[in-house]
Amino acid sequence: MTKLRIIVEQAADWKAYYPTEDLRSAQDYLDVADLEPQRVINLCRNYKYMSRGYYVSLLAEARGHKVIPSVKTLTDLSQPAVYGVLPPGLHKTLDALSGGAKSYRWRIYFGDAEQPALNEVSRQLFERFPVPILDVTFQHKTDWQLTHIKAVGLTKLSDAEETRFANSLEHFSRKVWRAPRAKRSYRYDLAILVNPEEELPPSDKAALRKFEKAAKRQGMDVDFIHPSDYFRLAEYDALFIRETTNVNHHTYRFARKAAHEGMVVMDDPDSILRCTNKIYLSDLITHRKLPAPKSRVVSQTNARVMADLEADLGYPMVLKIPDGAFSRGVVKVRDADELKRTATELLKQSAIILAQAFVPTDYDWRIGVLAGRAIYACRYFMAKGHWQIYNHSAKPKDQSGGFETLPTHEVPRKVLKAALDVASAFGDGLYGVDLKQRGDEVYIIEVNDNPSIDSGVEDAWAGDGLYDTIMGEFRLRLDRR
Repeated sequence: MTKLRIIVEQAADWKAYYPTEDLRSAQDYLDVADLEPQRVINLCRNYKYMSRGYYVSLLAEARGHKVIPSVKTLTDLSQPAVYGVLPPGLHKTLDALSGGAKSYRWRIYFGDAEQPALNEVSRQLFERFPVPILDVTFQHKTDWQLTHIKAVGLTKLSDAEETRFANSLEHFSRKVWRAPRAKRSYRYDLAILVNPEEELPPSDKAALRKFEKAAKRQGMDVDFIHPSDYFRLAEYDALFIRETTNVNHHTYRFARKAAHEGMVVMDDPDSILRCTNKIYLSDLITHRKLPAPKSRVVSQTNARVMADLEADLGYPMVLKIPDGAFSRGVVKVRDADELKRTATELLKQSAIILAQAFVPTDYDWRIGVLAGRAIYACRYFMAKGHWQIYNHSAKPKDQSGGFETLPTHEVPRKVLKAALDVASAFGDGLYGVDLKQRGDEVYIIEVNDNPSIDSGVEDAWAGDGLYDTIMGEFRLRLDRR
């Protein structure tokens, strides 16, 4: 298990807080070269060049430890040119908080601010400059500008600020307050990202419990983390995303940060980037000459384009928003009027959309692929009286069709080959490949980087073995790392 180390200049600097066995003095840390995996929170009194604080961060990096702040961050703090652009709406917020003053200053504790109105800008500044305590100053000239940003040591805090710091540290790194484990220690820490507010999560609660049990069988402890736990990622060795992903979304930021921290992550950021966009898939399929319905990219709705689509794809045809999920953003059109109207509407949401020939089937294949091999196979049947698996306008009990789970060796060879071929073009992660089959013809429809795995559905044939396979891959990659 990766250790947590809190480094202070002197032990007395921590007297205002609860005792913790994770505490070390800067001198102890510098003197003892412990090369075991560690997460280091450097709380030295200052981080000036050649100071103890500076050398704690420098040697942490040399020892392969994950440290906050990094030496690069300390260097960036001294360069105003890298401060960046202010988030929208901040100017009005500062106008209101400053009371007419030309300068406004506040402190940020692990991305948290005392004023709720400043939480978003504080989070963004902490993402840019990951330092435990930041002192920031904005000045109003022609407009509000970030003019000063400085790292602050523990000894500079007032009693009220010490309380805010302690609360923020507890949220940032709950390991500080975690009681020692009485029974079993685990080799690795796995974070599973979930969102309790998500309407259609990729795994239900029963499946998540099975993932947790399987992880523990592989020697991995599990924490279920939420979107608000972004800054806790450095505590873990691996990240498993069980929330519907998108590029313009916190799931992508989680994946990128995890990859940057050297963690094992599924879905990895490249897979999210590629799989969540149907335009990328269409282009990849064309260049690799893989089987798929005839498709066209659409960026305008003039008469010539509409006529070409009609002649090439025929009716009915399907129009798709590039990053839709769970059958959302996918519309079937039956004639020229519907085509023109729907394409115009969808192009307001995306600069380009995908038009695809309609392939009617009673069900879609879903082949689960992990590290280049098929690990489960399902047939998802169309929702009652509908042409898709999900019908979001129906009553809840009729929103989706039935399913049938099969052993992968019973899947037609053409279906399995097409799924493995297209998945290999995306990477070696966990994918769900959707395909249609009509007679001997197979068509690739979609590749999902975050496939559904629900208890009693995708695991209906393999049972707990499915969860062991996925968690076993995490363990294998962690051991290799």
